[in-house]
Amino acid sequence: MPPIIKPHLLLAAVLGLGCTLVHAATPGAKTAAYDKIVDATVARYHLPGIAVGVIENGQVVYTRTVGETVAGSGRKITPDTLFKIASNSKAMTTALLGRLVDQGELRWDDPVTKYLPQFRMHDPWVTANMRVADLLTHSSGLPEGGGDLMLWPEPNSFTRADIIHGLRFIKPGYSFRSQYQYDNLLYVVAGEVAAAAGGAPYKTLMRREVFAPLHLDRCQVGAWNRDAVGDVATPHRRDDGRNVAIPEEAAIPAITSAAAGGIRCDLTDMLSWARNWLVPTPAQLEWLSPAQRQILQAPHMLIPVSAQRRAWDNSHIMAYGYGWRMTDVDGQWNVWHTGTLNGMYSMLSLLPDHKNGFVFMINGEADDARTVLGEALTKHFTQPGDPHDVNWYADALERTAKQHAGKSPLPDTSTQQPAAAEDMAAWTGTWYDPWFGDVSLCPRDGKVRFAAVKSPTLTGTVMRLGTRYLVHWDDPGDLDAWLDFHAASPDHPVTLRMAKLDPNGDFSSDYEDLDFQRIGSCSP
Repeated sequence: MPPIIKPHLLLAAVLGLGCTLVHAATPGAKTAAYDKIVDATVARYHLPGIAVGVIENGQVVYTRTVGETVAGSGRKITPDTLFKIASNSKAMTTALLGRLVDQGELRWDDPVTKYLPQFRMHDPWVTANMRVADLLTHSSGLPEGGGDLMLWPEPNSFTRADIIHGLRFIKPGYSFRSQYQYDNLLYVVAGEVAAAAGGAPYKTLMRREVFAPLHLDRCQVGAWNRDAVGDVATPHRRDDGRNVAIPEEAAIPAITSAAAGGIRCDLTDMLSWARNWLVPTPAQLEWLSPAQRQILQAPHMLIPVSAQRRAWDNSHIMAYGYGWRMTDVDGQWNVWHTGTLNGMYSMLSLLPDHKNGFVFMINGEADDARTVLGEALTKHFTQPGDPHDVNWYADALERTAKQHAGKSPLPDTSTQQPAAAEDMAAWTGTWYDPWFGDVSLCPRDGKVRFAAVKSPTLTGTVMRLGTRYLVHWDDPGDLDAWLDFHAASPDHPVTLRMAKLDPNGDFSSDYEDLDFQRIGSCSP
């Protein structure tokens, strides 16, 4: 196992900073201060619904729910409303692994192949040296979001076995253990390691080893039914200034991405989960030992500190543990994670030195809203005299976004037209990528349609823009992609590469990692 960078020693040596003390306020003043932050965020970003909870000195001092489970439905968000916590699931996965370590079922420095002999990375040396711990720190060599198209969009038919098999075909983006690049696939692998070591499926272990002992009674993993469980938030996207629901079937399937981001919980359970880390009871310390708790929330891989974080938070260091991020904020140690998944956003933040923290979940597109709300709530603890309010932070984000847009403007697609089938005759057919599988580019009703076999929602029309082709997806939630064809040569077959039209788009749309070869013609 790699050496653990101890947070308090790191801060003392590198920063020489003390801790900012937060002066207590009257209960009424606290509530009003939090209400002001939440109300301003909801108003600024027109959120469909949100659930917020705050912990001070280990006690829940504030809860607030605003909005509706489905915009316009009249069904109010409550503390029992289930939200996708997305990548906040990762900390639950690592806690499960920590439990298995405590039980003697696995070790952090065990090779992954001890539990999954079929596991392979692109580099055989990396395969042989990949430890359980390496699955958790986003430093494997996988490019950012590498292989995420096997997880999203949902639904799709990729299995965990497909993911383990496909990893060997994803080319590394950097050297093993040399830097931080966020990935999801290896958390899926970590869930399968847990299943092998624990002798039961991941979902069974999660329910038995995490949900049940911590009394997270509403949290859901695996297959379940929305109607039977009740009070479930529906995700939303923004469309022409409106919150548009992304419908879900009543029967929620057991999704492949569960260990990376597939758990749903309500506000009550998330606050219980947070207090388990801030003020664990004797029973909770038996559930997961202090030694494992320290390992999970200690820095293992450094993360570059952004200019914004330096300016806003006076941060000097940032790192990833096992399922947690961490940094210094105004001299206080902050352990947190965020979650983003198809119309839902979440954040869980802990300030363990003073047993403070907060959690919130939003059932709408809320990237900037999450950043602003998280900053305002954090400053309530670390800089109680901070003169900047929600709108100041929101305005600052907008200015930064405009500056970046000017540096890398999106292509003007207003003149795009459906590609003529006869013009694309040299490129139509069936294509194969070794980790993503088969896709077809075939004429239909006078147009050329792109269809992925294992990801049926990735369907769209091939468009022509100037001299280039792109695919415009049927689902507006998917990022359109360039299609770059390369003719055959004596040494190379016909190939197809893809790339996001928006180079700053969600890294989980990892078209750049695809490398298709044409394998056949379109069926008559």
